[in-house]
Parts: sequence; C-alpha cells; structure tokens
Amino acid sequence: MRYLWWLVRSQPWRVLRGSLLSTLWMTGLAGRPYLVARAIDDGLRPGRWDVLLWWVAAIVVAGVAISVVGVLRHRTMTFVREDAVARSAAVLLSQLARIGAVLPRRLAAGEVATVGGTDISHTSHVLTLTGPGVGAIIAYGVVAVLLWTVSPALAACILIGVPVIALLLGPMVRRLDRAEQTYRREQGQLTARAGDIVAGLRVLAGVGGRALFSRRYVDHSQRLRTHGYRVAAVNSWLEALTVTAPGLFLAAVVWLSARMAVGGEISIGELVAVYGYVAALTVPVSFLQEGSYQLIRGRVAARRIVELLRLTPDPVTDDPAEGRAGPPGPADLSDPDSGLTVPVGRMVGVAADDPTTAVALADRLGRYRRSEVTWGGVPLRTVRLDEVRARILVADHDAYLFAGTLREILQAPVSGQAPASSVALAAAVERRIRAAVGVASADDVVTALPDGLATPIGSRARTLSGGQRQRVRLARALLAEPEVLILIDPTSAVDAHTEARIAARVHAARAGRTTVLISTSPLLLAAADTVAHLRGGQVVGVGTHAALLADDPGYRALVARGDGELADDAIPSGAPSRAPR
Repeated sequence: MRYLWWLVRSQPWRVLRGSLLSTLWMTGLAGRPYLVARAIDDGLRPGRWDVLLWWVAAIVVAGVAISVVGVLRHRTMTFVREDAVARSAAVLLSQLARIGAVLPRRLAAGEVATVGGTDISHTSHVLTLTGPGVGAIIAYGVVAVLLWTVSPALAACILIGVPVIALLLGPMVRRLDRAEQTYRREQGQLTARAGDIVAGLRVLAGVGGRALFSRRYVDHSQRLRTHGYRVAAVNSWLEALTVTAPGLFLAAVVWLSARMAVGGEISIGELVAVYGYVAALTVPVSFLQEGSYQLIRGRVAARRIVELLRLTPDPVTDDPAEGRAGPPGPADLSDPDSGLTVPVGRMVGVAADDPTTAVALADRLGRYRRSEVTWGGVPLRTVRLDEVRARILVADHDAYLFAGTLREILQAPVSGQAPASSVALAAAVERRIRAAVGVASADDVVTALPDGLATPIGSRARTLSGGQRQRVRLARALLAEPEVLILIDPTSAVDAHTEARIAARVHAARAGRTTVLISTSPLLLAAADTVAHLRGGQVVGVGTHAALLADDPGYRALVARGDGELADDAIPSGAPSRAPR
C-alpha cells in the first residue's frame, strides 16, 4: 500500500485534477434528474411551455457539459495511469541495474518479465480510485442530500442500504484477494518455466528431454487453469452480486417512492427524480466495484514489485559506499580459496573437473561474490566496484546479446571512447572492430550477413548459429580491452580448426595483458602460457599444457576428447598418448 501511495504522491496535481473532474462528472450525472423533475413539475404539469423550454435547455447544456468533463476526466486518468507505469518501469530498471549479476540467482527471468509487464499494469490501474473512486464517494453523498430534500426516509434508505451492500460484498472480495494471489504466483512460475524451456529447447532436443519437460509444463498449466477457474468463479459471483444487489435496492427505493407519490407525499416530478437519483448511483457503484477489484489485483502486483525492490546485491565489499583504489598498475590476482595465482601479463588456462567450481572461481576473480581474492596485495572486496568493472571483465560464453546492428553490438564496449562526431576516432573504432572480429575468427560471420556489420540483429542474435554468436561475444569482450580478461568456455560451440585459430590469435592479441581461459579444451589450454588443474575446487597441478599431459593423469583424462582421445595438435611430442578405446 505504501508503494501504491508513492505512485499517487508522485503526481499530486494530476491526481487532484482527475479527482475534481471525476467528481464534477459523477455529481453532474446525479444532479441531472433534478433538472428533469423541475421540468415536469414547473413546466409540463402546469402547461407552462416557456418554463419547460428553459428547463429542457438546461438539461441539454448540462448534458454537453457532462460530456466535455467526462472526456477531460478520461484523458486525465489515462495520463495518471501511464505516469504510474513509467515510474514503476524506471524504478524496476534502476533496481535491475543495481542488482546486476546477482539477479539471475535470486529470481527467474520469466518472473522478472511478469513483474515488469503485468504487475506494473495492474498497479497503475489502482490509481483509478484516486479519480472516479473519489468522485463516486462524493456523488453518493450528493445523491443522499438531494434525496433528503425530497424525503428523509428515502435518503435514509440510500445512506443505510449502500453500506449494507458493501458489507455483503466484503467476504467475497477477501476470497478474491486470496485466489488472485495464488493465481499470480503460479502464473509467474509457469512463465519462468516456459522461458527456461524456450531458452534450452535445442539442448532438450539433443538429450531427448522435450517430452519430459512438455509433460511438466502441461501439468503446471493445468494447475494454473484450476486456479484461474477459482478466480473466475469468485469474480463471477462478485459481479453478479454487484449487479443484483443494487438492482434489488433500486427496485425497493422506486417502489417506496411510488407509494409515496400515490399518497401525495411527493410529486410526480420528484418520483421521476428519485428514480433518476438512484439509477445514477449505478455509475459510482460500478466504479467502486471495479476499483475494489483493481485494488485487489494491484495489491498483489505491488507486493511482487516490492519483493523485487527489496533484493540487495551480495555483500561483495566491506564498505560499498567508500571503496579504495585498486593497484596503480597491472598486478597479480590471487585466490586463496582455490590456491590459484594469476601472474600479471600472462595467459593462464584453468581446467576444472567440475564446471560449477570453475564458474565460482570466475565469479570470485571478477568480484561477483564475496571472497578473499587479492589484487596486487589489495583485498579485491575493498576496491571501488566501478574500478573493478572497468579493469576486470568476466566474459561468459552465453552472455546476452542485445538487439541492434552487428556494428552496434560490437561497438558497445568502445562507444564511449570514440565520439561519433570525430571522423578520425570513428575510423579508429572501425579498425578496432575489424581487428577484434579477425581475432575471434568471425570474419565469415560478417561476410555471410547481407549488409555486413550494418545488418540488424535481433535480441539474443537468434538468427545466428551457436558458434557465430559465441565468436561475436568473444569479439565484443576483446574490444573492451580490459586489464584482466576472464573467458569462460569461449569456443565451446565452434569446430576444432576454428578453435585452433582463435586460440593462437587471442594469445597474440592479448600479449602482455592478463588473460584467464577457463576451459577443458586442449586447443585453448595448449595456447596458454601456464595451466592450472583444479580438482574439487583446489589447484592440484600447475605447469604448461604439455607438462601436465605428461605428468598428471587426471589432467590428461580431463582434457580428453569425447571419444577418449586428444586432438593430435594438442599432444606434445614425447607425451604419452592414450590408447584408443
């Protein structure tokens, strides 16, 4: 509720204008029966046609004014809702940027998409209560006053009857709240599952898991449908009562007023006015009913938004506000947890028996999780985060590729270094892009596209093959030219010949700068200056690729090909080769 109130307070004058216009519109609807009553009693019944024409003119003018105010009300409330959507989107985007790499470990991508789409929309519709909701309450009071001028008994019926109807609907509203919460939770989980299946569809097809995940998705969707039926059932009863109860109430009031008209207690015009007043109440009552449902959905949605906003990054620093400067120049990285030391200016290969320990090592070296890693003797967790991100880059093999032309995708790391207005600098950036593409052996990717680097690429670059996407990611990482580059399986989706070219070119391009290759590919490891063998997350051997092949049977088994043999160009002369199985 505090979040919803914040959305209201963020645009006070617009909300106030919407409340004022809604009040004028609804009170105008409720006040028009008064003009009809006067036209009947003062003009029609006495036969005073000149007076009748004046009252008819007043009814027409009132109708036009109500229409204009209604248009302005609708426009204003649309602005209010769209402003709320924009503010929620901005807050969520800022939070996602602040959380960064921690988010995928805390919340599924499908859940984030649901919050950023459906939940934001539901919270914005709650603000309807600030306009028509306020106007409905005031119109209710105006109708009660007008009825009091006709008959205090009829006014008492209105003042007592409408709250009684609201009390009758209360339990149904609470049931709808509980059902809506369960439905939204299941919907978010199903969306996340669908996203995971789509992202891994190719892998599932390769391992024969499509049928299994399809059954799980079907089962989950059936549960969601059951919860949806419960929401619909409660909502249908609520809507039925919302229509039936006021209808019965209207019939009772009209019957009572007709009896009073027969008895001479009220005039025929006042009888018509009473019917008009009570009929006009159906508009504010319907708005209040819709607003109550929107409030239920909005509270559920706002709760999910707040849960996302409450996520905090992992405590990877001792003092997030006051970080210290890192080493003045290139320095060694040391990880006490694994015993790995990355010498400055060297290309170090890391072969781990468990991929999860390798990724954990990369997270520690890149400060994506709290650790005791030191950088030139300085605890990495105490260094300013912006400096760490600028100097140390962890490049995943499946890092996200945003939509844009291929040039824009590759140019992102250097866009701030070369203003587009400078022709010379732009040409330099173009040369750097071409060079990085060559190092990543992605020349064929560029030439295969119809417009080369100017070819538009969709999000995640789904139009490219897995190997092409991987080489584009590698080129983008090389273009950033970080002081320390940590590559996680950068060539797992390319063929052996391309992998050999990439290994040699990356070694040459990164000469003199620190590079960590996390992989079990013998072609990549053979290009490294030194290789560390990790078993159980601990370094159990360090040396060149050739030396580890000769002296470490565990390493030799780890880097073997899928058929149990090493590639010929990865086995140094004199090293024992494995017999074929």
